[in-house]
Amino acid sequence: MLVTRMERLFESSKGRGRHIQKLYAVSSFVAICFIWVYRLTHIPSNAKWAWLGLFSAELWFGVNWLFGQALRWNLVFRKTFTNRLSQRYDESRLPGVDIFVCTAEPEIEPPMMVINTVLSLMAYDYPSHKLAVYLSDDASSVITFYALLEASTFAKHWLPFCRKFNIQPTSPAAYFNTLLSKNPYHHNHAKHLAPIKKLYEDMKRRIEDASKLGAVSEARSKHKGFSQWDSYSSRRDHDTILQILLHKMDPHNSKDVDGFVLPTLVYVAREKRPQYHHNYKAGALNSLLRVSSKISNGKIVLTQDCDMYSNSSQSVRDALCFFMDEEKGHEIAFVQFPQSFDNFPNDLYGNSLSIIMEVELPGTDGFGGPLYIGTCCFHRRDALCGKKFNGECKIDWNEENDELTKEANDLHELEEESKVLASCSYEENTLWGKEMGSRYGCLVEDVITGLSIQLQGWKSVYYNPQRKGFFGIAPITLLQILVQQKRWAVGDFQILLSKYNPLWYGHGKISLGLQMGYSHYNFWATTCLPILYYSIIPSLYLLKAIPLFPKMCSPWFIPFAYVILGESASNLIEVLMVGGRIQGWWNGLRMWLYIGSSSYLFALIDIILKFFGCSDSPFIVTTKIIEDDIFQRLKKEIMEFGTSSPFFTVLATLALLNLFCFFGIIKEFLLSKGVLASEKLVLQILLCGFLVLINFPIYQALFLRKDKGRLPTDVTIKSITLALSACILFKLLI
Repeated sequence: MLVTRMERLFESSKGRGRHIQKLYAVSSFVAICFIWVYRLTHIPSNAKWAWLGLFSAELWFGVNWLFGQALRWNLVFRKTFTNRLSQRYDESRLPGVDIFVCTAEPEIEPPMMVINTVLSLMAYDYPSHKLAVYLSDDASSVITFYALLEASTFAKHWLPFCRKFNIQPTSPAAYFNTLLSKNPYHHNHAKHLAPIKKLYEDMKRRIEDASKLGAVSEARSKHKGFSQWDSYSSRRDHDTILQILLHKMDPHNSKDVDGFVLPTLVYVAREKRPQYHHNYKAGALNSLLRVSSKISNGKIVLTQDCDMYSNSSQSVRDALCFFMDEEKGHEIAFVQFPQSFDNFPNDLYGNSLSIIMEVELPGTDGFGGPLYIGTCCFHRRDALCGKKFNGECKIDWNEENDELTKEANDLHELEEESKVLASCSYEENTLWGKEMGSRYGCLVEDVITGLSIQLQGWKSVYYNPQRKGFFGIAPITLLQILVQQKRWAVGDFQILLSKYNPLWYGHGKISLGLQMGYSHYNFWATTCLPILYYSIIPSLYLLKAIPLFPKMCSPWFIPFAYVILGESASNLIEVLMVGGRIQGWWNGLRMWLYIGSSSYLFALIDIILKFFGCSDSPFIVTTKIIEDDIFQRLKKEIMEFGTSSPFFTVLATLALLNLFCFFGIIKEFLLSKGVLASEKLVLQILLCGFLVLINFPIYQALFLRKDKGRLPTDVTIKSITLALSACILFKLLI
């Protein structure tokens, strides 16, 4: 009998130009091997140890480059067919979706930002009775609860407005900002716009007033949920606070102004006690997993940062095209969307992560699946809760979806039963945080969680739609970025020291390409050593006019030139292909240097101290508050320093050291009237000149700027002293 094959819900395609990329990678590796051979066969007598140090640096650069090429070897891009999904599955057969939003610090994650994210996620183009949004508040802030309560009322007007006019994006703040550059589509839209905007502005004013006062005294009498703060001690010592604000079991508070059922909305502040480690965001997500299993139990879970609002109302349906695909859906544990940002007018700090999001994650997808990056990610609940993959993991979408047999008679009883699941002691003597839910013990709990799921046999998918699924807020000061990168580097290295080491434990469980891709990130911290060596030693040896590279007329000059020009051109092409500019490419080079020589340095120091029990890296929440004067400087592409930091001392010292060395060789060349053997030093001079040129923002911040974002005087004094001392001591002693 002839069987008609059902059309797929998604399709995959290979990256264009992949054969050229592979040919370039092979030729570059051959050139790198020639560089290694040159180092081993031309060791000079007057700079033996510096020469061997350069060999070690180039050896590690080459290995790390090889890991990075795995991310570019087999790019895969996905396309979904939501129309086929709608034709194949009616509303009754669609799964429930639970959405987890985490916030931790109301002082740096403003409640208005949080509820804009929540409202955008509630407005998905999806059956609202199958959506449930959970806000985890690790600060247990009564202001955040009040803001969510206000949002639950505003949602009764906002969701019908989004539905009626197909609003994109569905974050009120983001949507109203888009109206500044365009007019409403038609008269009917304009007529409804003014009332909804007034409701939003009134809500915003009330929440911001409460935030300034630090209290909500008038609102306390209007909702019973505030009574849970009566026995409150502190954010580190309190009972579970849980309030179901919207639920279909509540006949008086479950529908919008058009009579449609609203998504379930739940506020959770898990129990905190000083004697229990709360495991940061991973612990919050695990509490939500358990609480949601009692209240809604959606088969699909979306994890979301509080600053990442929904930019596309179709994201849920896009994700379901992967999970519900009849041929491959049963293999997929999570669907990762890109983390995109919309709060910077340029890419001064290289923090749009465009190469990672547009090139490297599609590369991991080609080897079995992308990393889980902690936000913008849809999961199968059972896979996230520790289920191992086997051939029988198919979900029967025809069965009744996500209906709990609830013993609770009312919402109050359901709340009380759910509170137990968020208690401090619930996880004692269980597998939570070890083999179930988000894994503990790592600063990048998201990456290690995704890796552990893949090691259990599951696949993951990276989906980058034409209309970005989510937008968020990126750090806008240099120090914020350097601190964030340090945390990522420490966390990624912790994975190497864990039982989930992709090189050893991953052997035979995930593909070699994916092992290499993970290792590229895991070894981030160690790249500080070759970067620092290359930034210091060749420049210092210029002071003695001792060459450390082949002269231009030598055949050995060719592999060095090929690798330098080839990598620069390849990286520039990548940046241009993902929509960047030449200036963005230059900024990216600068940030690679700054992060590698400071963030990764302090990450490695932290790792070493932690190994000896002398350090315990805290989980630092990145501020989401944008100061106007800083943002104005960012718009002018002026780097923000503005404070004393060891990070800045290192960067300024390296910049000044190269400046002094560059001036030193220029002076020697002029005094010798061109007799200096510059041909032997050409690569060293070019390297030193490059380091001087790329550090121009630091020289500005040290000597030319007068604004608040300049480098402080104490950093200037320390860096000048250190750089001059290094140059003088080298000149005298070496």
